[in-house]
Amino acid sequence: MTEVRVVCNNSSGGAQLTPEEERVLIRDIAITSESKSKEGDSFYLITQRWWQHWIDYVNQDQTNVTNDGSSMLENCDTVSSSKRPASIDNSDLIYDVNSEESNVGIEIHDTLLEGRDYVLLPQEVWNQLYSWYGGGPALSRKVISSGLSQTEFAVEVYPLRLQLLVMPKGDRCAVRISKKETIGELHKRACEIFYLNLEQVCIWDYYGHRKHALMNDMDKTLDDANLQMDQDILVEVHDIANGTALSRFIRSAQDNGPTVKDASSFHLEPSKSSLSIAGGLSASKGASRGCSAEPSQSPNLTSQGPNLTYQGRELDNAYGTSTVTTRGSSGGLIGLQNLGNTCFMNSAIQCLVHTSEFAEYFREDYHQEINWKNPLGIKLIKPFICYRSQVELVIDADDQGELALAFGELLRRLWAPGRTAIAPRQFKMKLARFAPQFSGYNQHDSQELLAFLLDGLHEDLNRVKHKPYKKSKDADGRPDEEVADEYWASHIARNDSIIVDVCQGQYKSTLVCPECNKISVTFDPFMYLSLPLQSTTTRSMTVTVFTCDGSALPFACTVTVPKQGRCRDLMNALSCACSLKNSEELKLAEVQNHLFQRFLEDPLISLSTIKDDDHLAAYKIAKSLKKTLLLRLIHRCQEQETGDTKAAQKLKPFGTPLVSLISHDDVITRGDIQKVVHTMLSPLLRSESLRQADIPEPCSSLAASDMCHHSSSDEACTNPLSDSMNKDSSGSRAVTLFKLPLQLVEESNACIDLSVGEDKTIKLSSTSTSMLVYVDWSQELLEKYDIHYLENLPEVFKYGPVNKKARTEPLSLYTCLEGFLREEPLVPEDMWYCPKCKERRQASKKLDLWRLPEVLVIHLKRFSYSRSMKHKLETFVNFPIRDFDLTNYIANKNNTQRQLYELYALTNHYGGMGSGHYTAHIKLLDENRWYNFDDAHISPINEEDVKSAAAYVLFYRRVKTVDAISNGENSGTGHNNGSSLK
Repeated sequence: MTEVRVVCNNSSGGAQLTPEEERVLIRDIAITSESKSKEGDSFYLITQRWWQHWIDYVNQDQTNVTNDGSSMLENCDTVSSSKRPASIDNSDLIYDVNSEESNVGIEIHDTLLEGRDYVLLPQEVWNQLYSWYGGGPALSRKVISSGLSQTEFAVEVYPLRLQLLVMPKGDRCAVRISKKETIGELHKRACEIFYLNLEQVCIWDYYGHRKHALMNDMDKTLDDANLQMDQDILVEVHDIANGTALSRFIRSAQDNGPTVKDASSFHLEPSKSSLSIAGGLSASKGASRGCSAEPSQSPNLTSQGPNLTYQGRELDNAYGTSTVTTRGSSGGLIGLQNLGNTCFMNSAIQCLVHTSEFAEYFREDYHQEINWKNPLGIKLIKPFICYRSQVELVIDADDQGELALAFGELLRRLWAPGRTAIAPRQFKMKLARFAPQFSGYNQHDSQELLAFLLDGLHEDLNRVKHKPYKKSKDADGRPDEEVADEYWASHIARNDSIIVDVCQGQYKSTLVCPECNKISVTFDPFMYLSLPLQSTTTRSMTVTVFTCDGSALPFACTVTVPKQGRCRDLMNALSCACSLKNSEELKLAEVQNHLFQRFLEDPLISLSTIKDDDHLAAYKIAKSLKKTLLLRLIHRCQEQETGDTKAAQKLKPFGTPLVSLISHDDVITRGDIQKVVHTMLSPLLRSESLRQADIPEPCSSLAASDMCHHSSSDEACTNPLSDSMNKDSSGSRAVTLFKLPLQLVEESNACIDLSVGEDKTIKLSSTSTSMLVYVDWSQELLEKYDIHYLENLPEVFKYGPVNKKARTEPLSLYTCLEGFLREEPLVPEDMWYCPKCKERRQASKKLDLWRLPEVLVIHLKRFSYSRSMKHKLETFVNFPIRDFDLTNYIANKNNTQRQLYELYALTNHYGGMGSGHYTAHIKLLDENRWYNFDDAHISPINEEDVKSAAAYVLFYRRVKTVDAISNGENSGTGHNNGSSLK
């Protein structure tokens, strides 16, 4: 990317405002501007990085931190930066400015997210900030009307980018235009770009490189015309002198005349995948800014009945608006228009609609089964919580059934013959009322929507009007079959609907207490299976190891541990990797914001609680039978600030904190703490610092034998101090140490200066187990130590570019299922109460499939979450289309039937986190053919094209059951042949 020059500018000409004055002025301008926002106003994008810097700058006086910085540091609070920001620099939001096209303008990156990458500022706020700081470039966007009633306002961050193709010349050009502009404006822009006259031009919706609709209603908006991001627009030029080709075409269509061939048109293979852009519509994944097209013969137009159809699409009125249809002559081939990032909803709905049991149920009279008084049914849901897939509903318990009615109406419309693509505005409006997290027009997770729809439809259609109370009984050694039937009967007594009939199964859950080995068995229902994409049972973890006796420099250690292991597994692996002696032990800590977040002392802590972007440090300390205190050393430095002197004295933490032990049997003096800290930092001391003559006032002499007393006799001590040590009168080598600027934090949070009064005793409580010490690094002190070893503590696992091997190696769906069923420890939030121990325990949990549903929904967990970011796994999962055999995974040995399933639908997700595009692949049983449902556009696909690395949610239907035991058959799948996929 070419660097964008930015220049700091203060055009006000007056004195520079204080941070507080800037904050108040911008706040007042923002409140005034946003209260008067209207359609057509301008908002400006500004990089989140710069904006956050400015926020920290103007709020520096609002932070409650004492001058010595000690009051909040121990609680991991960060200290705001108070530097005045440099010029505004939006270069990280845009592509190379040298590639700017006059018809497109400055192009921003396609995957930006508001709040993560940028913020939107009213024009007045931008103008004020620009007058103070200068810089740029300015990225202006317009406010447009949105929502079902077109009364809501939204900033169009990504206006439509259309690819104009001129035929017969073959020229092409990209153009940016608001979706609220009219078709007439698009005609005008095209004529200006290619120097054409309006009389010469007709424009076609050329989505997927096929003619869909003649765009000749000049007052219609591009939004109403259902144009998609990066789609092609065909600009046909007709030579008026040689006849009016357009009028001949329209007359032919109107009169239902013979087939017309357009020799100037050309056909391209449609793109298989799309990307949805945050803040805009969907953008074709296969499209590029400078792609060229090879001409080929266009398919014919054929007359069918009163309306002319083109590739299955109707032109109801050639003179008027030509609407897009999707093969309306066949049932189940009707698309859903994208209302703005609603592809996640469209893909999930199409899969449910094409589930034959639901299609039959909702096309009949299902109203009699609506549970109008179910308190868990859905009429109007007040704001509720949705964290990932866990949904808690807070409901207005009036008449219910609204979701079932809305879904049933939409399903009937999608199965009606001869209908054009449907704009699901009414369903979207009701969905926004039922589930506020799906309101607006941002991208969402289709699996989360699917989970909500299935749960909501079940409650609306629950045949149980009054749920009886059922208390679960413990197994107490009874046969699993008896206990499982009892659990299922209890479940059906409270939950009985078409959703339960079709989608719900049962699995066996076994919990084992790690302390007393108490075993608890339950049989729980499930609606879908969320399978991890794990090709192995192990994970790599990187931990930085520090020696507390000054014998070695810190080093990063990467070990392999069980993916579902415990903290003791990590400690054992680290002990071997760093050659831990019998006289030593490791203390493991999580470091966050240069402070101790927690010490991982419980060996039963699950490793799943340690995220890949966490930072771990392990400290080698000596085993001791004496009473000792844990000394925690936090590094601080002065911020380089402009402004008043008080701000310049503010301290902030940096680097990696250290720990060591100090004996508590004897009296502890300030000099003792100085010695211990010198020992901890000694490996970092630069050799030239030892030869300097102007060393500050000495505080003590430390014998080399004391610094290396934990090293065995046959191992050399690698202390950098050894080269400059001098022998004292007793014959042992010693080095003169200088006083370090240390601050001891007392229990009252008061600080004691340890650089004075070397012999003064430290008063500690008899119950104290640790002490907190700050070392305040001056520039002079930083020059004496090589502190880069304390900086940039590596992450537990660093995500990097996916290599070719990782992209191409398939992962069997059977392997994913085995990973889901494998025994693993519970996370701390789900700790289990052991009735024998009478305490909550982090038990191990093992799952087994017991009862399978008619329709098995499988969610491939492509999205992984960590504290600071999200990742998408692009792993290709090799899933079977036919003969998905689960016989060997059923724990119920009384089940003699083979469990065979066949794929009939799936959703796909293309692109990365926070953006991307959803489609659905669906097999129509009456045609025995697969189709790709891409919002409003539907096209047939080959079966071999169904599988891809974008597969996200799979829908399987039970196809047959054969008596496997009586026939003596081996299923040939599962553990024995899990890689055999059809």
